[in-house]
Amino acid sequence: QVQLVESGGGLVQAGGSLRPSCAASGRTFSRLVMGWFRQAPGKEREVVAAISWSGGRTYYADPVKGRFTISRDNAKNTVYLQMNSLKPEDTAVYYCAAGVSYYSDAYYTTAHDYDYWGQGTQVTVSS
Repeated sequence: QVQLVESGGGLVQAGGSLRPSCAASGRTFSRLVMGWFRQAPGKEREVVAAISWSGGRTYYADPVKGRFTISRDNAKNTVYLQMNSLKPEDTAVYYCAAGVSYYSDAYYTTAHDYDYWGQGTQVTVSS
């Protein structure tokens, strides 16, 4: 089992920045693919970014490319999502997810590939 706890969401004005983090416990973090998803009211959950357990490969959804950066610190069992140039359309609950992989450079972009989920952290961007 893996427990994931997100923090670092909040309210920010358009153009601002936030850096949510997700702390993991319960399993070897360095062997977990990590991802960030978001879900806005009335919309389906969508992938935002993902990172391999080596940290060597990352994925970004088109709406956040060039603005968001996913990173991980395996020594601290933590994954981060640096969000810059935030827009009102980025408003959503952001979820951290972890998936098991045997490959150091694999990442997942669909929710069903992830085995564990955090409780979510609210990000609200005002115009």
